[in-house]
Amino acid sequence: MEMSFPFGFFNSKLGMFIPTDYICMVNKKSDILEAALQLLAVNGVHATPMSAIAKAGHTGMGTIYNLFATKEILINAIYVEIKRREEVLLLVPHRKRTIKSQFEHFYLLITNFYLKNPACYKFMNQLHASPIITDESRQEGRRAVRPVIEVIEAGQKEGILKNIDQEELLLFIAGAISSHLDSLINPDLKVVKKPSFKNQLRLVWDAIKK
Repeated sequence: MEMSFPFGFFNSKLGMFIPTDYICMVNKKSDILEAALQLLAVNGVHATPMSAIAKAGHTGMGTIYNLFATKEILINAIYVEIKRREEVLLLVPHRKRTIKSQFEHFYLLITNFYLKNPACYKFMNQLHASPIITDESRQEGRRAVRPVIEVIEAGQKEGILKNIDQEELLLFIAGAISSHLDSLINPDLKVVKKPSFKNQLRLVWDAIKK
């Protein structure tokens, strides 16, 4: 049960009083991150000033710099947030436990996530090898794909997947997914025929299996 207070409320589940100011700050931070994501996806990381992000997020420069001291910190916050969404997504249970079915499950989850969230894809596509993303943020990103790494490890132990360095396999799989998404999301990429999920998935699986 939650009891109302003049400047906040008591959350009985957490056992703590949550000030209204804190709630407003969290909401404002979320609004800024979303506004920044949309702008950065369209205009690019280097062509989007903090002033434009503040305007899109309906906030002042003072507020945005109080929450994010630099644009680099803001960009890393968006990167980590997207990776956390991936992490939650990849924890969705899957009934079939074969290596192939698990791999297909993860491939489709990630591809569909970015198809439904093209701004996330366009943002992430700019930053794969960017020095803007810190080592700490990249560690968060690696944690997000841990379920995929575990499937690769299990597949190699069972002799199902090629005995290639896991980082190289991940890089190949990510590149294949990125290429697939580009053909579906990028309006500037002219393709005669949109590739099917079934064919792309089969090609990737055939490439990594023994």
